[in-house]
Amino acid sequence: CLFMLSFVFQAVGFHQPGSIRIASTPTRVDEFRYQMTRTSWHATPQYLIEPEKVQELFPLLNMDKVLAGLYNPGDGHIDPYSLTMAFAAGARKYGAELCFPVQVTNLVPRSDGSWEVETPQRTIRAKRIVNAAGFWAREVGKMIGLEHPLIPVHHQYVVTATVPEVKALKRELPVLRDLEGSYYLRQERDGLLFGPYESPEKMKLQESWVKEGVPPGFGKELFESDLDRIMDHVEAAMEMVPVLKKADILNIVSGPITYTPDILPMVGPHQGFRNYWVAIGFGYGIIHAGGIGKYLSDWILIGEPPFDLIELDPNRYGKWTTTEYTAAKARESYGLNNIVGYPKEERFAGRPTKRISGVYEILKSQCSMGFHAGWEQPHWFYKCGDDTAYKPSFRRTNWFEPVGREYKQVMEKVGLIDLTPFGKFSVKGTDSFKLLDHLFANVIPKVGFTNISHMLTPKGRVYAELTVSHLAPGEFLLVTGSGSELHDLRWIEEVVAEGGYSVEIKNVTDEIGVLGVAGPLARKVLEKLTSEDLSNNAFKFLQSKPIKLSNIPLTAIRISYTGELGWELYHKRQDTAVLYNAIMETGQEEGIDNFGTYAMNVLRLEKAFRAWGAEMNCDTNPLEAGLDYFIKLNKSSDFIGKQALKQIKEQGLERRLVYLTLQTDNVDPEGNESIWHNGKVVGNTTSGTYSYSTQQSLAFAYVPIELSKAGQTLEVELLGKQYAARVVQEPLLFTEPTRNRLHKKDGKVKS
Repeated sequence: CLFMLSFVFQAVGFHQPGSIRIASTPTRVDEFRYQMTRTSWHATPQYLIEPEKVQELFPLLNMDKVLAGLYNPGDGHIDPYSLTMAFAAGARKYGAELCFPVQVTNLVPRSDGSWEVETPQRTIRAKRIVNAAGFWAREVGKMIGLEHPLIPVHHQYVVTATVPEVKALKRELPVLRDLEGSYYLRQERDGLLFGPYESPEKMKLQESWVKEGVPPGFGKELFESDLDRIMDHVEAAMEMVPVLKKADILNIVSGPITYTPDILPMVGPHQGFRNYWVAIGFGYGIIHAGGIGKYLSDWILIGEPPFDLIELDPNRYGKWTTTEYTAAKARESYGLNNIVGYPKEERFAGRPTKRISGVYEILKSQCSMGFHAGWEQPHWFYKCGDDTAYKPSFRRTNWFEPVGREYKQVMEKVGLIDLTPFGKFSVKGTDSFKLLDHLFANVIPKVGFTNISHMLTPKGRVYAELTVSHLAPGEFLLVTGSGSELHDLRWIEEVVAEGGYSVEIKNVTDEIGVLGVAGPLARKVLEKLTSEDLSNNAFKFLQSKPIKLSNIPLTAIRISYTGELGWELYHKRQDTAVLYNAIMETGQEEGIDNFGTYAMNVLRLEKAFRAWGAEMNCDTNPLEAGLDYFIKLNKSSDFIGKQALKQIKEQGLERRLVYLTLQTDNVDPEGNESIWHNGKVVGNTTSGTYSYSTQQSLAFAYVPIELSKAGQTLEVELLGKQYAARVVQEPLLFTEPTRNRLHKKDGKVKS
């Protein structure tokens, strides 16, 4: 195959026979159906095929266990060295200077945001640098004080000599991925090549490179192979592809691949250092090269990500990501590479980190904990008689009834939730108001009040959603989701540096604990603990005040993601346990109890609250997301994205976020499912759940504007079945402030 780079032709050894993932259990078939509904609304061709088609495409397969296949006709394999040389040739043609072999000895950041790259030959000045140093990336990061969470893994693969049955084939075999056997297999000339993913117990990490660095001069060298470690996989491959039993082994290769804790690479600008970018931790190697190169170059050229890839954000890791954690997670991620991927999946290696809230020890035996940016946070709570095991599923599972119980608790009484994982930033200084007015599309709240605000990109996409509390003149508290902490902080710091704002920004995430109290009896409970007037007139919705609860100083904000009467209580992290115990003890008369994030998600969806990363992200603009209320196009300041939004509004929307209800059978939408209409895929869900109040499933979804009116019928694909859905007026349930307002209005009308 020839690879063309604007009239530069170079052979790259590209083979495109397609690939097939094998399902040999009913659960794996469910997983394939789950994946298929997330594929239909993308352009990538992928097909769920029957065993007969699997055998036709791969005639050497033992079909005894094959139930289905997931077929990607465009898949294949390529020679990494040849492709790299082709990229290099194309880069030179367009004026790039390639210097090699050259050792980088130091990186020096300059005050204007540029860099000096020191080498033995010369010092190179650069506007920005991209660390794409492979298994040397960690050492490059250390030059500026960063400990990138990377670790080399020994990956082995086996190459056979000529296999007569393979040589006799008239077309190349597709790449095979036997997920239960945990290996891939493909044709290599007239033989076969197969590479296993060893179990966490057997696989090997090159931990010495983390501690001592990569040995000087290491390049194309390999590790010593160990056939005994992979014999279980060899036997599984022989059973699935019987011709392997008679094949002679030509070579066993063992080389380093670099893993991050969650196996996904780290791509983009890094928080804490201006114009320092990374493209590191590619556990699957060359397959990402072209896409990542274009993604990064587009971002650098246009000033914002071309599309949302928050999963690869290097800032998803922080100081809590220790070497020990990285090693434990890499072992887990590599060893479990081919296990079934469930929704709401949890992995437990390396936990807990040092990021535990003050109530972790109190709650850990009472609930199922979830992992959020290093934090442990309760997902759902146990009661006597509940099945407490971790039982992930594509259908409703053992947490379904307990979450319904917690939902009822908040709707009818009062619940307490740990919200400590929120990202929290203190912003103060003479230019603080001016900065935030430029950053956010909403108006800046008055002193003593809070609002929900959005940071937009220059093209008018939603980069982030935060709550902004104006604590004192020129002093603000910004709060974002746990997974967005450094993602948002980096953006803010970049705007500060470019605009020369006189502000002090401090990340106080680890210093401040947060407890949320919500439900119709929330006021009754908190009133017992303070002399502060918490009445509706004295403490209004979205008001923030410094108060004392049980003599503990804190900032109370009357806001709740549940949509019910509630407060978020921001306090010193060391006070969390005492505050929690005081609230729980005082609330016994009102029947207070814990609730977790699963119940909160149901409550927010019934109120039609959007979530960043689902209903809005860098792929969406706020107008199509239904965020018009928070976007003040008429405010005087020229906030980032304002001009782009005006153009979008003038041109009109092509799609809109809608609210769907649907009747299902033991399965609920999660998000990213395909939406069908008249036999065609027309959109996708963004999030979904089961509504315990109306006893039906509900979801948010993006659909074409002509299909967005209330009453429109659509279908949502779940596990291979299309369920009837209807666009309804949002929300299903009004929020507590809205209910109060309507109640007062109704009372005035009657009087």
